[in-house]
Amino acid sequence: MIVALLNQKGGVGKTTLALNLAGEWARQGKRVTLIDADPQGSALDWSQQRSREGLARSFGVVGLARDTLHREAPELARDVDHVVIDGPPRVAALMRSALLAADLVLIPVQPSPLDGWAAAEMLALVTEARIYRPELAARFVLNRCGARTVLARETAETLADHDPPVLASTIGQRIAFAAAAQSGRLVSELDDNTPATREIAALADEIDRLGIGRAAR
Repeated sequence: MIVALLNQKGGVGKTTLALNLAGEWARQGKRVTLIDADPQGSALDWSQQRSREGLARSFGVVGLARDTLHREAPELARDVDHVVIDGPPRVAALMRSALLAADLVLIPVQPSPLDGWAAAEMLALVTEARIYRPELAARFVLNRCGARTVLARETAETLADHDPPVLASTIGQRIAFAAAAQSGRLVSELDDNTPATREIAALADEIDRLGIGRAAR
């Protein structure tokens, strides 16, 4: 399965989710490759920091910030169980290529009206991609939210009426994510029994339960 994390709005936590999702699947014994399709190269920077810290590689990280991604990603997917794409913000050609490569698009949004408005542009691109890939699946995922806040609840309720729908799993605003990233680690490597680790595990499991595969290719 190729999962692309995409949103034209920057700062929604795509890279953090992409890295920790890839790490969770690798922790389950699955073969995983992460594609850094963001010209900023944050996932590649994380991988290099991990090497400097002398940490073992749990999954491969490949830089492919180019608009041939839809041709190259399926080739990489032949040898692994999951490909995770950390997508670019506001690079139209790259975004379209990532959409054509993906089996599932995850659209991270924060509990904010501004994020909801920005997501409208992303949904237009998903609709366009479905002309060529009608089987393309998409889901919102609430990220960096306080689960008990009124705003988070209202955002989830608003997105529940949308196509695509929102996933039940939410990711909180937690210091653990930043602390892990600084040293090239994943939240599960800091402590495998924290809220952050459990939230990522729940998200990975929910994605797996969607049953989206490569049969359509």
